[in-house]
Amino acid sequence: MKKVRIRERIEEMSDYCDVEVALVVVGGKWKLLILKYLVDGPQRFGELRRALPGITQRMLTRQLRELENDGIVSRTVHAEVPPRTEYRLTEIGDSLRALISDLDEWGKWYRGHLLNRLDAPDS
Repeated sequence: MKKVRIRERIEEMSDYCDVEVALVVVGGKWKLLILKYLVDGPQRFGELRRALPGITQRMLTRQLRELENDGIVSRTVHAEVPPRTEYRLTEIGDSLRALISDLDEWGKWYRGHLLNRLDAPDS
């Protein structure tokens, strides 16, 4: 069975826009949210699933695999019964810590900005 490539290989992407590379690796609806929880430390699959109630099991698995393939997240399977799998940031993933924090702060600021606009009386 032939493996289907979903995205362009990063090493084959044009070098004129590195933001595109970053978006390919951490973009989308779920990846940054997954990383936000992993910044706090290792998480089990079920913990991530509970933290992200809108994500399906299939999508969480897919996103974690992509992050793992890109070297952002590592997966450790502990030989226990039942098996316990933990996900954590790699050194490369940890380099995103400041970016994730900045995006979180910006989101808080922007939410407040919108709420202030909605609460302001019409001019």
